[in-house]
Amino acid sequence: MVDVVETESSITHAKASLPLSIQTVSIDAQCVGDRWTVYDETGLAKLLAIIAMGQAAYAAYILRELLPASPAFSDTDLRQEARVRMTVQEDGKAPRTGYPLWQRDGFIFEAISWIAARQVYGKDVLLKDPHVSATSQGLDGLMIELAHDKSKVAMTTIFEDKCTDNPRDMFLQKVIPAFLDRHKNKRAAELVATASALLRMSGIDEGAAAKLAANVMDRTQRRYRAAFALPKEQDSQPERRKLFKGYDALDGLTQDRRVGASLIIEGKVRAWFDTLALRAIAYLDELETEES
Repeated sequence: MVDVVETESSITHAKASLPLSIQTVSIDAQCVGDRWTVYDETGLAKLLAIIAMGQAAYAAYILRELLPASPAFSDTDLRQEARVRMTVQEDGKAPRTGYPLWQRDGFIFEAISWIAARQVYGKDVLLKDPHVSATSQGLDGLMIELAHDKSKVAMTTIFEDKCTDNPRDMFLQKVIPAFLDRHKNKRAAELVATASALLRMSGIDEGAAAKLAANVMDRTQRRYRAAFALPKEQDSQPERRKLFKGYDALDGLTQDRRVGASLIIEGKVRAWFDTLALRAIAYLDELETEES
């Protein structure tokens, strides 16, 4: 993994910038770290709006080709649904104009995690799209790396993406237990079903995809990535070491198979997510104005 603020392609062809700067950083002997910072907040907000409109596939194309962020198509109902997805509403209110804070921020962070994976691994991986349904639960993210000839699965990465005010407690009480269940191949049917869908989307026929999907249960070819949004004061190796202490509860893995990722936020985390969501909503409004 390398810093991707500027690539040779973006400089040579004067294309759009990637929204995130991504670096590999040190944690400890048990795990490795990914550090994400926002390089282009406007571009990031536009991509989030596009994903919220159900167009993650087109967002992946934008990232791959370094294109200016713009949806493949725009529709009044899609824009309104995306606005609701980006808006906070207190529980129990009707009609539905938004979602609880934890759901709104969780969606945004899951989408950022997906963007980070797309930036680092590009088109050569199969990656589960972010949830756009408020009722979706379970697997935060799944990434499959295939052999060049698509004959086998070379690596499976399971994501846990958490936007929380208490990352250490969340890591110990939610992330590690969830990873341990996966490590013991509990709820394996969910992994297999998601993998099968991704493999079919890559052009592999149903029969071959069903057989290849069995490989995601192979723990010798598995990586785990836990990701958190963190304030700038936690952006140091000692803080990362404290946060991800206990990752070795997942036994039988080399250091590089346990990844601790952090999105470093300027200012208060929740306030930053509010600002980013407002930027995404402003872009949706721009799209509406352009159509009128």
